[in-house]
Amino acid sequence: MVKINRTPIPPASLAIEKEKVNGSYTNLDVINQLKHDFNDKCYLCELKDLTDVEVEHLLPHYNRKIKERVFDWNNLFYCCPHCNRVKNNRKYDEKILDCCKVDPEKFLNHIYRDGKVIITVNNISNDDDIINSTADLLQNCFESKNTGIRTIQCYQRVKRLEETLNTLYKTLENFKNNKNSMPYLRALKAMLSREYKFAAFTRYYVRSHINEYPELKEFVL
Repeated sequence: MVKINRTPIPPASLAIEKEKVNGSYTNLDVINQLKHDFNDKCYLCELKDLTDVEVEHLLPHYNRKIKERVFDWNNLFYCCPHCNRVKNNRKYDEKILDCCKVDPEKFLNHIYRDGKVIITVNNISNDDDIINSTADLLQNCFESKNTGIRTIQCYQRVKRLEETLNTLYKTLENFKNNKNSMPYLRALKAMLSREYKFAAFTRYYVRSHINEYPELKEFVL
């Protein structure tokens, strides 16, 4: 999970649909704006170029009982079906970081080690419950094995993450060992941008090895 810059002006259809009995919050203008703002990534697992997309409500509306949350632009998030289902658990209600308002990287460490994803917490603030709950959710988006389908979906995400990080490792090695490092520097700049797939993991890895790559510091701040 990384910081997202949400367009402040809501898509026009939300105000129209809000006045209907069973209005939709998934009209094309909403989907297109979310896709753009969230860099075509699930805001939780950061899987990119999604073929299946769902509009997720950060704060639950409890079957439209809290109607203002249903059509609140700031409450709509771009999500993959897998992560949306993992989050659909009462223990996460009202307890997930809003990555459009705060930078999750200030509180969470996104680690990949020995074939597993490990989400740890640092710099605990007054929102301990929210930060810990977010870490637990992200962990489960990659490592939950309570059903066969969920096990496969998590496995697929971890494999995609592993492929991404292996590319990062090779590029870092080439950057360090080649005199003409500019092409690799440009590639690393892209891999360390928040728009990149699994950016929280690529950025954390470089931050935790910044003494080896001081030239990259500006890309992971």
